[in-house]
Amino acid sequence: MSTESMYYKQLEGQGVQCLLCPHQCKIKAGNTGICRVRGNQDGTLVTFNYGQVASLALDPIEKKPLYHFSPGSFILSAGTYGCNLSCSYCQNYTLAHENPQTQYVPPETMVMLAERSRESGSIGLAFTYNEPSVWYEYIWDCARLLKERGQKVVLVTNGYIEARPLEQLLPYIDALNIDVKAFRNDFYKKLCHGTLDPVKRSVELAARYSHVEITTLIIPEDNDNLEDIEALASWLASVNRNIPLHLSRYHPAYNYHRPPTPESTLLAAQQAAGRYLPFVYLGNVGQGNDTRCLNCQALLIRRTYYRTELVHFQAGRCSSCGAAADYIVS
Repeated sequence: MSTESMYYKQLEGQGVQCLLCPHQCKIKAGNTGICRVRGNQDGTLVTFNYGQVASLALDPIEKKPLYHFSPGSFILSAGTYGCNLSCSYCQNYTLAHENPQTQYVPPETMVMLAERSRESGSIGLAFTYNEPSVWYEYIWDCARLLKERGQKVVLVTNGYIEARPLEQLLPYIDALNIDVKAFRNDFYKKLCHGTLDPVKRSVELAARYSHVEITTLIIPEDNDNLEDIEALASWLASVNRNIPLHLSRYHPAYNYHRPPTPESTLLAAQQAAGRYLPFVYLGNVGQGNDTRCLNCQALLIRRTYYRTELVHFQAGRCSSCGAAADYIVS
């Protein structure tokens, strides 16, 4: 099912220009933009993936990853196909860059599925697996219905979206994990065919409205320079010092065959980022994931991969010293 896109303008000769993401694709009739899911039909920009669900599962919230948002809970997670970046090392390329089988799920049905998932401990719906911003119109329709029913809405995104559509959506979004792929523009240009500044803007904007966590996939020799990681952490601290940063281990995928990231590299990166941020976690290694009280250092939350145990975190406070743990959304 195709539906008219929300952000575009018409050009001469039946051309259109998409205004959803920083690529600002100018698209001739019969063609699609970089994301592959928005195309020009006779002078109208339409989205081809509206409601087309390629993946649906009940996941631990920690898998997003979100460590400071409803820890220990589950969330129904949905994805489609398409992406507005083309990272050479894409860890989920079958959805982002291929043509998986999909099934049409209207917004009302998706919300009903989220409601039913409450019985299994779900807190709402996460748009994830591929880049959710290319699913913008569907998320817009679903998110408003979900909020009417008291459901949480989560985005797991690369942050490559224009400010206006993001700002329109954010009042309906409870939490985001934003992928900051590196803190260098040349990395974005070379490996992702994008730029860094729009992602930084998205982080800063989202942090005003919603709970935000950041993920950076650490790739040997590409973005593992400790000075760059310190620069990323220092900038995040200027936005909000308590933003959790997830440094994840890269594995060879898609068109990239460099060996996996050594754990020693991740540990060094964690130490470097920890000079600026109190919450720096390691992904895909099963360690470095516990959360401690900022006041007394008591263990608040113990994590082993996706298994979560609330130790001294109770009713939004540290049960050891009584201090508020308002950096965790319960």
